[in-house]
Amino acid sequence: MTGPSPVDRGKPGSKIHALSDRAGLPLSVAVSAANTNDAYGLKPLVRAIPAVKSRRGPRRRKPAKLHADKAYDIKELRAWVREQGIAVRIARKDTESSARLGRHRWVIERTIAWLFGYRRLAMRYERKANHFCAFLTLAAALTCFKRLAKAAT
Repeated sequence: MTGPSPVDRGKPGSKIHALSDRAGLPLSVAVSAANTNDAYGLKPLVRAIPAVKSRRGPRRRKPAKLHADKAYDIKELRAWVREQGIAVRIARKDTESSARLGRHRWVIERTIAWLFGYRRLAMRYERKANHFCAFLTLAAALTCFKRLAKAAT
């Protein structure tokens, strides 16, 4: 065999992180290097959730629950999410099967598919991560606009 292994995880590239609500609307998005651990992208996403206007009472700043896959199963990360006042629903690496998490995971998979529907995001053409992140944020805003406009009619 010649050349690098096709399953090598140390590859260059970008990874899109997205946090959505129960309906699949993207609340916050981010970009990281493809060879970094997924868990490092969770804290910035949770911190970036915008305040939600409500008719009565104070604005909600955080979700009630957070569903995540096994890549986010780190003890310190679980504790940090609990400190934020969010119930943790993260699959355990050694004990839980991925089948149960699939009931909730399809929502975020659909959200990422909506974002990749914009041709500019399917393959990264920009050299700078800031430009790619700007296009990703624009795609998230357009996705929210389209879904909310469709719900209003």
